Amino acid sequence: MAPHALLAFDLGAESGRAYLGSLHGHRLEVRELSRFPNTMVNLGGHLHWNIAQLFQEVKNALAACAAEVTPRPASLAVDTWGVDFGLLASDGSLLGLPYAYRDGRTEGAMEELFCRIPRPRVYELTGVQFIRVNTLFQLMAMVRDQSPLLKIASDLLLMPDLFSYLLCGERRTEFTIATTSQLYNPTKRDWEDELFLALGLSPDLMQEIVPPGTVLGLLRGDIARETGISGVPVVATASHDTAAAVAAVPAEGDDWAYVSSGTWSLMGVESPQPIISDQTRDFNFTNEGGVEGTFRVLTNIMGLWLLQRCRAAWAADRQSTYQDLIQAASSAPPFKAVIEPDHADFLNPPDMPAAIQAFCRRTNQPIPETIGELSRCILESLALKYHMVLDQARLIYPRPINRIHVVGGGSRNELLCQFAANATGLPVIAGPAEAAAVGNLLVQALALRHIASLREIRDIVRLSFAVGRYEPQEPQPWHSAYDRFRELHDQVAAQGGSP
Repeated sequence: MAPHALLAFDLGAESGRAYLGSLHGHRLEVRELSRFPNTMVNLGGHLHWNIAQLFQEVKNALAACAAEVTPRPASLAVDTWGVDFGLLASDGSLLGLPYAYRDGRTEGAMEELFCRIPRPRVYELTGVQFIRVNTLFQLMAMVRDQSPLLKIASDLLLMPDLFSYLLCGERRTEFTIATTSQLYNPTKRDWEDELFLALGLSPDLMQEIVPPGTVLGLLRGDIARETGISGVPVVATASHDTAAAVAAVPAEGDDWAYVSSGTWSLMGVESPQPIISDQTRDFNFTNEGGVEGTFRVLTNIMGLWLLQRCRAAWAADRQSTYQDLIQAASSAPPFKAVIEPDHADFLNPPDMPAAIQAFCRRTNQPIPETIGELSRCILESLALKYHMVLDQARLIYPRPINRIHVVGGGSRNELLCQFAANATGLPVIAGPAEAAAVGNLLVQALALRHIASLREIRDIVRLSFAVGRYEPQEPQPWHSAYDRFRELHDQVAAQGGSP
């Protein structure tokens, strides 16, 4: 490893990874240092994140880095999933394990909040899509349930900021993660007092907001002694993993859309300012921060979570790799049934295959029975949802959209990428797969002034990583399937089935 290595922790809802990166001119070399599972823990009927175990894995990676890298890394940074948070007591101690966003306590929280402040006003203030897992509704659930934690909490730290705090002791909130919370006003560029008033909470819970690429402080002395690394700056990178991934989209110009594809599929466009209107509200588009003050105008799609949970359900009978599922899907008959991926029944069912079959039964469709049929149903439905979101994006975005960049783990799924090209009628450029880690590393380089701009970040990504390209095929069957999908979507929306 060359001198001036950078260390990125990319913590996702399914697994965490540590990566070493180094810049050689305008090329970035990246190597995975460690990988570890991240699973929700059921305690007392509620789902939590085992942050103690995750933080131990971070320290284990620091120790491994100390053994391999000389001199020490130039910096380190953490990116994570959004919306979840930890609460600190006045002495700085963590008040219990953070709740996981799939915990059922947020049921009914949206409706409770809208009794205090109207739904259109919430969107006008935040420009953030309505999903019951958002930080705003998690806090509403705690207020409704009279959580004792809120009475003793001094500070709220969103997940990447919590890890940065544990690493260096500084309490800050990075811009890209702040914007995911639905507590931030992108027009005022600050926390929104009106929402805290509606919750009956003080905005003093929240931290100063800093831009991506801010050096927070040095690694704590006790962690340095434990891991053998000292004097390393901790950087607030683009700390929401999607923001990091979008920073690493190897795009030129402004005529493209992106899909950050993993547990969730986050699809949208990059804009120099938020786009907040009745139309974006009706489409449930969100405005989340990016590097250099940009906004990711996007919508959340349930994503490969559906396939992950099917694979878990099938594990008792057979151990299947994702490649096995893709192969089975490619051999299954096309368009046997379609689903609305964002139906509430798919948020966290105990048996995902059974939930999909029940949905098809209720909507009077043939029932996918085999592993291949179920897997193909998921992948085709995701591609059709991409088509719908693309149509909506074209109505709100003032520039043409001529191609789609797919980044993240889903970019490795060749069948999904081809389906996305077929469904949308646009070329799909796939990769890099580890876009969040790449973006994390390059925003660190930006913080250290090794590179100068977001444009240079993308130049480096294009020079450093191979991508795949998928051209549209078989347009007519996909047009017919899209008509079916739109009818299904409208039916579900009329029944109030969105999460």
